[in-house]
Amino acid sequence: MGENKKTTLRRFRWTTGIAIVLLITASTYYIRHNDTKPTTEHHKQPGKLAEAEIAVATKPVTQGDLPIYLTGLGTVTALRTVTVKSRVDGELMHVAFQEGQMVNVGDLLAEIDPRPYQAQLMQTEGQLMRDEALLKNSETDLVRYKTLLAQDSIAAQQTVTQESLIKQNKGTLEIDRGLVANAKLQLTYARITAPISGRLGLRLVDQGNIVHASDSNGLVVITQIQPIAVVFTLPEDRLQDVMKKFHSGDKISIDAYDRRGQTKLANGQLLAVDNQIDSTTGTIKLKGQFNNEDGMLFSNQFVNIKMSMDTLKGVTIIPTSAIQRGTQGTFVYAVQDDQTVTVKPVTLGPIEGEKVAILNGLQPNEQVVVDGADKLRDGIKIKLIPRNKPIATDATTPQPQNNDAHDKSRKKGS
Repeated sequence: MGENKKTTLRRFRWTTGIAIVLLITASTYYIRHNDTKPTTEHHKQPGKLAEAEIAVATKPVTQGDLPIYLTGLGTVTALRTVTVKSRVDGELMHVAFQEGQMVNVGDLLAEIDPRPYQAQLMQTEGQLMRDEALLKNSETDLVRYKTLLAQDSIAAQQTVTQESLIKQNKGTLEIDRGLVANAKLQLTYARITAPISGRLGLRLVDQGNIVHASDSNGLVVITQIQPIAVVFTLPEDRLQDVMKKFHSGDKISIDAYDRRGQTKLANGQLLAVDNQIDSTTGTIKLKGQFNNEDGMLFSNQFVNIKMSMDTLKGVTIIPTSAIQRGTQGTFVYAVQDDQTVTVKPVTLGPIEGEKVAILNGLQPNEQVVVDGADKLRDGIKIKLIPRNKPIATDATTPQPQNNDAHDKSRKKGS
């Protein structure tokens, strides 16, 4: 019974000792934590101030001239496209062109075997010479008959018959001359020349083949590329502006750009406006003409068209990236002298590329935020950075190096 009391007393002492140790440890930790907290908060305070300053990029409000363009999608169309065909039948003896070659009117393209047509020409010329001799003989007989008729040696009917024979021989002679002319024409068709100036396509028939005038494919296709046309479309609600300037007599300049709209290919002018609006798309077709001296435009090429309509003189201009939109409408963040921003509602004018005209709300030489405006609000403090320097985000913020690991590696290397 006494041993149980001693055991219970010993356990109570151990439990009490452990509780005291735990209480002392907790008190020490609490005191140390309260002593270091003000210092930590004191060091963190500048960091919080830095985070309140949002890094942004700005650009000045400028004043100048802003050209106004209408843009549309277009397709390059050749003014003339000709499929060169043979006008006579025969063997293709010679091909005198190279694929993709530039040719002028009258340049030799190919030759058909001319010998059958040379023989036909000789035959018709021989027939013409024979009929000329017959006509001359009949005219000589008529002179003789008229002399005999004056002497009353022959009947008058014979003289009349001879005059009719002369007219018949003259008619035959005209037919012969027509046959000779036709034979000469067929012979010239044996030489195939370019009917227009332009660029040749791929050869459709090889040398040595028998070609016919009835062949549908032809020998080659010539496309006129200087000058060349572009057919493009504009929305029907801009038709009145276009027609007003078109009928004023002023030349409307148009520029053709590549598919991406970045590289300028050629400059031309508006040539014609279609006579009806496409009711399915609500657009109107227009045609422009380009000299295309450098050959940058090809038939059926897809291009972007910019048509110059007007130029606004002395307007306020800002980058389009500065424009913000909200429930109050369009606005910008303008930078104040104390490095804070303020919201300024603006009235937008025409937009051209990366520039927009401001009709009301800004003055030249003001600074507007063009990058980093997603976290801004009225009156917030900002930090200006160069426009070409990217604004740091959480993903791009450089992380501190592990100095302990670096020191360990240095010690190990030494």
